Amino acid sequence: MSEPWLSTHIERWPTEKLVPYARNARTHSEEQVAQIAASIVEFGFTNPILAGSDGVIVAGHGRLAAAQKLGLDTVPVVVLDHLTPTQRRALIIADNRIAENAGWDDAMLRIELQSLQEDGFNLDITGFDADALAEIMAGEETTVDGNTDEDAIPELSETAISRPGDVWILGNHRLVCGDATQPFSYEQLLAGQRVQMIWSDLPYNVNYANSAKDKLRGKHRPILNDNLGEGFYDFVFDALSLMLPHCDGAVYIAMSSSELDTLQAAFRAAGGKWSTFIIWAKHTFTLGRADYQRQYEPILYGWPEGSSRHWCGDRDQGDVWNIKKPARNDLHPTMKPVELMERSIRNSSRPGDVVLDCFGGSGSTLIAAEKSGRRCFMMELEPKYCDVIVRRWQEFSGGKAISEYSQRVFDEVTIQEAPA
Repeated sequence: MSEPWLSTHIERWPTEKLVPYARNARTHSEEQVAQIAASIVEFGFTNPILAGSDGVIVAGHGRLAAAQKLGLDTVPVVVLDHLTPTQRRALIIADNRIAENAGWDDAMLRIELQSLQEDGFNLDITGFDADALAEIMAGEETTVDGNTDEDAIPELSETAISRPGDVWILGNHRLVCGDATQPFSYEQLLAGQRVQMIWSDLPYNVNYANSAKDKLRGKHRPILNDNLGEGFYDFVFDALSLMLPHCDGAVYIAMSSSELDTLQAAFRAAGGKWSTFIIWAKHTFTLGRADYQRQYEPILYGWPEGSSRHWCGDRDQGDVWNIKKPARNDLHPTMKPVELMERSIRNSSRPGDVVLDCFGGSGSTLIAAEKSGRRCFMMELEPKYCDVIVRRWQEFSGGKAISEYSQRVFDEVTIQEAPA
């Protein structure tokens, strides 16, 4: 069988000899032409232009534009003399459309891209944009089952193992015993890394700790920075001013309804773009002195001004979330159910993304990140609560927390050995 269509050689033609097909339906944006040019620079001109002997291009309009962008005088060409005019016009369409009918083995693609990334290769040259690469590298949503109930909290110890400045490595997560209003705490926690989302439950400025009920129960629940009075705005602004510049995505901030105006004003002043408030509707309320007992807590939702945010949740979600309170919250009076954080995290981040929480409390955001395959970088000012967070994660995951500085396992460090 003869093969008249099989080209026996590649010719080098001056770029000015080539003529784009006047009715070419395929379009090439400036961005895509730049991608083709980058590919030529990296790999060479590996895919010749197909053209008739009259110079009219059959396949390779984008490659010609890239060559002109690079200032190339000549390009490789395969001459197609065996086609009828009708076949040439059909091939111009088929050459593009048939390639689009191919698919990807997502798992294998992820393996290859991860391997290239580990080798230090610039993945932009592969043709995938940043969002597409993030989706591919993240993989599918999964749920990690824990060894304990997700809302179970260890008891608060009288004496802390953790000390201010400690950094604990908890699997893929990080915890620093630090102050959210101090830049050095962020240097310790983030080590220059960007985060893709923030979820924080700030102090409510209502002096929750050591109420009459606490005293009757014999409980001591310290919540630092929870009774600042008129200085509360400055505190919130200082914390948000340090948080937001590190974030490339969505921000969720829980706050008492009595301080919503303070939070919203401080958030905007710190460079945040407010979008809405999510209402966490609880199944019960706690009796207090107000005429109407609050059965909800608001959560500010927004992002840093000028930043984009990732959304992968369903578009039919409302802003009222009916989620039950944890069965027990004796440890921390504003403790949130893990389900609340987990829903936010799955809506606004990808697997493998970093979620920042600078007011760790009892560690619910970290457990939500563990369950959903994200990484949580957490900060907590009170050393005793840092210990609770570590123990909670260890009991839930079965892992062992390690000191970044001493490389000692948390359970092996005694109170006497803990650094001052």
